[in-house]
Amino acid sequence: MNVNHSVPARRPSASRRRTLPRLLPTTAVAVVLAFAAACSGPAAAGGSAKSPAADASGAKPAPGNGSLHIAVISHGGPGDAFWNVVKNGSTDAGKQLGVQVDYNSDPDPSGQAKLIDNAVAQHVGGLVVSMANPDALQSSVKAAVAAGIPVITINSGSAKSREFGAIGHVGQEESVAGEGAGAKLKQSGRHKVLCVIHEAGNIGLNQRCDGARKGFGGDVVNLQVDAANPTDVLSRIRGALQADPAVDGVLTLNAQIAATATEAVKALNSKAQVATFDLNTDVISAVKAGTIAFAVDQQQYEQGYLPVVMLKLQHDNGNTVGGGLPVLTGPAFVDASNVDQVAKYAARGTR
Repeated sequence: MNVNHSVPARRPSASRRRTLPRLLPTTAVAVVLAFAAACSGPAAAGGSAKSPAADASGAKPAPGNGSLHIAVISHGGPGDAFWNVVKNGSTDAGKQLGVQVDYNSDPDPSGQAKLIDNAVAQHVGGLVVSMANPDALQSSVKAAVAAGIPVITINSGSAKSREFGAIGHVGQEESVAGEGAGAKLKQSGRHKVLCVIHEAGNIGLNQRCDGARKGFGGDVVNLQVDAANPTDVLSRIRGALQADPAVDGVLTLNAQIAATATEAVKALNSKAQVATFDLNTDVISAVKAGTIAFAVDQQQYEQGYLPVVMLKLQHDNGNTVGGGLPVLTGPAFVDASNVDQVAKYAARGTR
């Protein structure tokens, strides 16, 4: 799942010393994945998959419907391509490990909190939650922990994960990823960048723009848009480019918004270079065509897959992963040098 891991040099030596512990949990996950696959995963080609252990009655649960029941609850919107890949990761892991995985989502924080409350009422054995709006989910997540349900947070909200009682977090550090994006835009010769925030109240998006501002070391201006209104998104990006011809870079934080940004740049015959966070097939095509310079890939399949493995290990063996630090899934960068390699994985719904 890794692509180009060469993040431009941008951090002082003290920061580099902090990088090693962050990477160690990811290495640990590679080890426990091998362990989990050996214990209950699919057999090698030509063999049969091992069945989950029999219960007291001697019956063996079918793969994907085992004694461990995990609820994955995200803030993704209906049909969101990014979150579809997260869902694929979690359900694939469930099938391979003999775990029942239910995926649900609601972009409204109150709706997401209700989904968490419902999962607690169902006495699930594990909970995976994205926390784009941690304050709105705090009571529900803490209630799950109080009920004895192990919680792993993903994607957003890593700063509040341990405070709320979660046993781990899987995702990318948004400020670090933003720094990498800003540095790449600076290296490409950009002078002023528009950073397009598409969800109000999503702390991770602001962290991305703040990081980009630090990595760019120059003028980065935030633009708030509403992802639910594509016409308004196009109008606002076009208006910002028309109002300030000095803007020669546009950083979007979502693959769908990236497509709109390239449309705005083309309509104005602007020289602005578009870059984005996250992947879909349209972004991959645009990178191939040169209309998007690069995509910051947080490898979200891992954000669905790894928490199921981690909860399975916790359930079966009392393990925790990460040592109190986030397990990082990014940033990785997809550009002209590696886009063909990544495209085949995106086509099957795992990138």
